[in-house]
Amino acid sequence: MAKAIAKLFPELRCTVFDLPHVVQGFTGYGSNLMYVGGDMFEAVPPAQVVLLKWILHTWSDEDCIKILERCKEAIPSKDGGGKIIIIDMVVENANNIPNYLNSQLVFDMLMMNATTGGKERNEEEWKKLFISAGLNDYKIYPILESRSIIEVYPL
Repeated sequence: MAKAIAKLFPELRCTVFDLPHVVQGFTGYGSNLMYVGGDMFEAVPPAQVVLLKWILHTWSDEDCIKILERCKEAIPSKDGGGKIIIIDMVVENANNIPNYLNSQLVFDMLMMNATTGGKERNEEEWKKLFISAGLNDYKIYPILESRSIIEVYPL
């Protein structure tokens, strides 16, 4: 995804941030893409925007709050253009029982097998995470079934 963004928007500087052993040996795509190793629980490199694609559903609420707090520290205020973009699932609320149960059950089962504490969240659960991490504003854009793009803004 980062290579596609770097190619389509050469005026942007993109940083892929992952564990050191994951990005070791990777090289950029031109001068606007670089790879940085680190730990998102300790610090996230400074950026205008942080993109988390399929990351948070693999972590517990407590770990998600820590990750979001580190992301918040890395970006400017909303007035300064800072935001966090999350690409993840937003399962439906219980007022749509068949879709809600089906998608939540399937993805929660996958999370239980692959992670400790990961889960798919509905809008209210996402909102609680954002507020707990000191992020006060968000917008959800559904893109395909339960998949969504969420923009989250700091104070």
